[in-house]
Amino acid sequence: MSNKSQATKPEDVVSISKAYVDVDKRVLDPDKLDQSSLERIPSPTGWRILILPYQGKGKTEGGIILPDSVVDRESVATVCGYVLKVGPLAYEDKSKFPTGAWCKERDWVIFGRYAGARFRIDGGEVRILNDDEIIGIVQDPDDILHF
Repeated sequence: MSNKSQATKPEDVVSISKAYVDVDKRVLDPDKLDQSSLERIPSPTGWRILILPYQGKGKTEGGIILPDSVVDRESVATVCGYVLKVGPLAYEDKSKFPTGAWCKERDWVIFGRYAGARFRIDGGEVRILNDDEIIGIVQDPDDILHF
């Protein structure tokens, strides 16, 4: 029996959703991504970078819990994300990147609002951006105001 024909048990399905934590804290905690979750996420090819968008808090400063539709809309419009994987050719063009890579895995970065290709995976949405679509690196995604 081949691996493809074996049924996957629900408890075997690994989700990135467990990396999203309590609404009172930073919604995405990258340290909660285990290695098996990262292995199941698609790897970017060529000069592309895989980003997990920051969703922001699910609760306002005044204590109002935001509906899922608002949080989802914010994650689509976000300009900040966590670098999960970097493709094998990213930042290899020495004429384009004479000072080296603009970011690396495990960095928080900002990018254009509509940059990259978005797609859904189990537990959330990820983006794949070209290496030159990274605008900057940030220490804390909460420092970036979302509109």
